[in-house]
Amino acid sequence: MLDLINVSYDTQIPNNVGLSSDRRVLKALEKWHPGYINWWKGSGPDGFLEDLVYLRTAVSVDPKGWAKFDYVKMPEYRWGVLLAPQVEGRVIPCGEHFGEPAWQEVPGEYRSMLRRMVVIQGDTEPASVEQQRFLGVTAPSLYDLRNLFQVNVEEGRHLWAMVYILQKYFGKDGREEADDLLLRQSGSDEKPRMLGAFNEETPDWLSFFMFTYFTDRDGKMQLEALAQSGFDPLSRTCRFMLTEEAHHMFVGETGVGRTIQRTCEAMNEAGITDPFDKDKIRALGVIDLPTIQKKLNLHYTLSLDLFGAEVSTNAANAFNAGIKGRYQETKLDDDHQLQNATYAVSEFTDGKILTRDVPALTAINMRLRDDYSKDAVGGVKRWNAIIRKHNIEFDLALPHSGFHRQIGAFNGAPVTPEGDVISTDEWKARRDEWLPSKADGDFIQSLMKPVSEPGKYASWIAAPRVGIDNKPGDFEYVQLHMA
Repeated sequence: MLDLINVSYDTQIPNNVGLSSDRRVLKALEKWHPGYINWWKGSGPDGFLEDLVYLRTAVSVDPKGWAKFDYVKMPEYRWGVLLAPQVEGRVIPCGEHFGEPAWQEVPGEYRSMLRRMVVIQGDTEPASVEQQRFLGVTAPSLYDLRNLFQVNVEEGRHLWAMVYILQKYFGKDGREEADDLLLRQSGSDEKPRMLGAFNEETPDWLSFFMFTYFTDRDGKMQLEALAQSGFDPLSRTCRFMLTEEAHHMFVGETGVGRTIQRTCEAMNEAGITDPFDKDKIRALGVIDLPTIQKKLNLHYTLSLDLFGAEVSTNAANAFNAGIKGRYQETKLDDDHQLQNATYAVSEFTDGKILTRDVPALTAINMRLRDDYSKDAVGGVKRWNAIIRKHNIEFDLALPHSGFHRQIGAFNGAPVTPEGDVISTDEWKARRDEWLPSKADGDFIQSLMKPVSEPGKYASWIAAPRVGIDNKPGDFEYVQLHMA
């Protein structure tokens, strides 16, 4: 396979995989392209197809200078197929094939397993675009509107990345799977997206920021694990996707941080010291900190469910096959085969939270989820630093991993955010203490008023510290089309 650092624009699809000389795959992707554009126009950002947006486009996969910024209408964005550079002499980093040369073609015995992994990853990419379809009309600033659209087009490119793998390496089955990726719809009763969190609504901008911080972080962990794959083309495409995923989490962390900052500023200005004085704080046109904690609880727990069952034979088989590794597999100090290793797993049994050691090979999901939780703590600490800076006594925290779970060992368990076991009836009675209520949602929705003047921001969110691409504060990130 060609290993171009710079991106070729000599075909309809920008790429660094030599599509101009791979006519079969190029033809298949060109045939798929009109359906994708139809999907984008019907399921992508609603009402903004004619607007010029200041977007970054990949012109290289070299991390020192891969992005170019320019105004473009989103349907005319050049979605490309981009793989990170090939690592000479790369070997399979885990499982029973540990140390063998990485595969450049799909090994026949793992074909079905690999295809399903690619399809599941691919299905999440258009799903998040669909979930965020209507957010543009309530954007708190042009800066935020542009960030939403940047996330959207990059999720679209990640779909292209998975479709290329399907078209190139999985023949007729892959082409059918690629078509189906455009037929499922987030929240559909008939053909929903494959994972539960991707069928949830994203009703407001705080939800969007929480989604991009927590759920896109799950995406980061899954991509990191797939980047360890012994199937080298999948590893390479995931490695490049991770460079884009970092921006999505930046949007989430800074968006939540700016929301917290504006709340704290408004409390200080009004002389309010009690963060639980909800009515007075909300009267200032900002979101109170306990409600932000509820949103955190919701999105964190939905994201935990994405890791699947804590003990999983399927995850063990994928690791053993060398198809999917652990987080930063090559940096781990063990045999990378886990033949005799164990791992501690928490579970809800007979009304109690217990921890037991299980074979590490079957606890791959649990380990990845633990790594995710450690990774997610960093942003929460930085959010708390903003609160402390404003001399307000309140701490945000990740809830217990058994709280509000719908998949795995804690499915339906009546566990509080602090990790206490209570009765199911009490849990239901206290639900609105811990998760957003309809009234909370209605209040947040009441704040979602669009701001489209360059350099201006909605009442509930602070301006960013720096602009995208070092642009000034009043830069017109989106040039809105006047119908």
